Amino acid sequence: MTFKNMIQDATFQRLRANWDQQQPLKGTPHEQDFVPVCKLFNPCGAATWLLTECDEDGLAFGLADLGFGTPELGYVSLDELAEIRMMGGAVGIEQDLSFVPTQSLSEYAAEAKRLGGIKA
Repeated sequence: MTFKNMIQDATFQRLRANWDQQQPLKGTPHEQDFVPVCKLFNPCGAATWLLTECDEDGLAFGLADLGFGTPELGYVSLDELAEIRMMGGAVGIEQDLSFVPTQSLSEYAAEAKRLGGIKA
């Protein structure tokens, strides 16, 4: 669980709470359209992730934009993101501590599809 070094503990707790709330609602008309809890980004590139929920093992749900113009909703392994190292291993994926969400995840996804990337 190396991902816990990548995100703040309070952020992880909020992601977990959303996960627990969403699980009984999955596949029903009552699924929640959460506001993103956190933004992760590649400080050396164009990749960005807006996450709304996460299980105990680091499987997170959100909007991913790898910088190719095709952002998409889905699941990502936070452990895999935490293993990404750049600049000779000195730099990794980071949490944007100044991120303040302004809309729901579906609204970010619709905007990202229209613009070809996440604007957050």
